[in-house]
Amino acid sequence: MKKRLILLTGLLLAGCSSDEAEQEELDLSGASWEDITETAAGETVRLYMWGGDPGINSYIDDYAIPALQAEYDVTLERIPLDTNEIIQKLETEKRADQQEGTIDLIWMNGENFKRAKEGELLYGPFVDSIPSYQEYYQAEDYEFDFGTATEGYEAPWGKVQFVFNYDTSKIDNPPKTLDELRTWISENPGRFTYPEANDFTGNAFIRHVMLGEAVEPDALLGEPYAPLEEDQASAMWDYLNDIESDLWRGGETYPASLEELDRLYSQGEVWMTMGYNEARAESLVRDGVFPETTESFVLEDPGSIGNTHFLSIPYNSPNKEAAMAAVDFFLSPEAQLEKLQPDYWGESSPIDVSSLSEEQRTGFEELDRGKTVLDAEVLADAYLSEVDAGYVEWIESEWRNEVAAD
Repeated sequence: MKKRLILLTGLLLAGCSSDEAEQEELDLSGASWEDITETAAGETVRLYMWGGDPGINSYIDDYAIPALQAEYDVTLERIPLDTNEIIQKLETEKRADQQEGTIDLIWMNGENFKRAKEGELLYGPFVDSIPSYQEYYQAEDYEFDFGTATEGYEAPWGKVQFVFNYDTSKIDNPPKTLDELRTWISENPGRFTYPEANDFTGNAFIRHVMLGEAVEPDALLGEPYAPLEEDQASAMWDYLNDIESDLWRGGETYPASLEELDRLYSQGEVWMTMGYNEARAESLVRDGVFPETTESFVLEDPGSIGNTHFLSIPYNSPNKEAAMAAVDFFLSPEAQLEKLQPDYWGESSPIDVSSLSEEQRTGFEELDRGKTVLDAEVLADAYLSEVDAGYVEWIESEWRNEVAAD
């Protein structure tokens, strides 16, 4: 087995087995990047991530896997799994004191990061050892994730903003506010729904209702979680209950995931879908999943929530050096520009464009993101920062009793 770059926190006792030695805490903060990448060469990184978007999957499979192999001689394997299940898997391994796990890299943010960090499931801090992060990113912009301090345990991978997608052959003028959406739903019964609250996208839709009906956005943004007043919470649940009877199937059932909602939209059962990525529809239209008449809109009131998502390394990743090499690759200008391509992921980049060379900057500024992607000015005008992860958890626990069980 290739010699690992392990800096032991203490002297090994005589007679310790090699297995016990490998379980010592790995500290790469003093290792050079050359040493890290030399150890990474020839290793495999298992990237666990949500696998429900064809464009995202194509970016990993068609571009990232061969490009990472060429750059660092690291083999990348994409393992599709919902983030909640990934965290559950790590928690099980932690309880079993499993020092060598099966996950090397995780796509995550928000409540899942908070849960993983508080459960001591992550390796780090590591981002200060990543050359691409040091050169091309503004650290102060990524100090918090849904209100949880990142402290070097995750590296910014992408930026997204919540948009609605709709079929222009069926809808002439999409709603601009929550009140207009409620009216549209009542006038078009059965043609709208949203995923249940345990789904990331469904929860985000409900958070828009919270910010529009229950409390002013400025009262929550940047503040730690605090329970809503009873009248505030009631206003939020009242809105959701008011539209329920006019939802798809009369609100008797909700899509369990965004993939299910997308399927309903692609089949014409509902006339809108939604997602936490302003560019996600572009590849779905190109691939014939969504109708060619698909366009996008954001609500002007309350606005459109956006956030950054990240890459983290588990505490028991057996290939930490290779995982760090993969993070450096994913954060590079080349990989970020390719991710911006509408034929792939299409999402915005967290990179500091001002840090790029003139040639690199031109590539970002002149890229045509496609007809379904709203103008940057429209997105910026509607942008709302994400709220504390505690509200995500609260909505998950309360929505089923307050809305779905009625």
